[in-house]
Amino acid sequence: MENIREEVKEFEIGMKVRNLRQEQRMTLQDLAAKTGLSKPLLSQIENNQVIPPLATLLRIAKSFQVPLNCFFEDESNNKKCILVRAGDQHARQMRAASNHGSQSYTYNSRAFGKKHHHMEPFDMEFFANEWSDELLVCHEGEEFFYLLEGELEFRHADQLIHLYPGDSVYYDSTEPHGYISCSATRPRGIAVIYSRS
Repeated sequence: MENIREEVKEFEIGMKVRNLRQEQRMTLQDLAAKTGLSKPLLSQIENNQVIPPLATLLRIAKSFQVPLNCFFEDESNNKKCILVRAGDQHARQMRAASNHGSQSYTYNSRAFGKKHHHMEPFDMEFFANEWSDELLVCHEGEEFFYLLEGELEFRHADQLIHLYPGDSVYYDSTEPHGYISCSATRPRGIAVIYSRS
């Protein structure tokens, strides 16, 4: 668990959330009201005690009127081309937790260091194998997901779709959606999130 906290500190998401909140002269209560997230959760995010799922980060970004990629940018880097090699430590793996603290998936940013991009590419690995309410999320934008290995059950609004390696889905992410593992092999895939802002 300590390793995870160190990775989060290195990524500085909590500091970026706090800085944005303070720049916009918002209290934690103001941010909670704008995002619909609890004040204690936001405090935990700012203090790097909780790693927020992507949908939570997107809600926070929308409340600040900034793109999701601001949490994954290296401010000192103005590169126009980013190469992320297999095993590259700069990919920075993040572990998302559900509201009950169980790990539902991990994600690695594949555009870390690229400023002002419109797409958010991630490689993802899934752990949850039972549906629960907190696994279903919705946020602005569109998503594309390509399954590399394992099997997943994908839920989008009222649809339930079984995904096999090589399958992909492209969907409106304003509808409730989520994934669970349904194979002995841990499912892995590539996700790309596009936000209209």
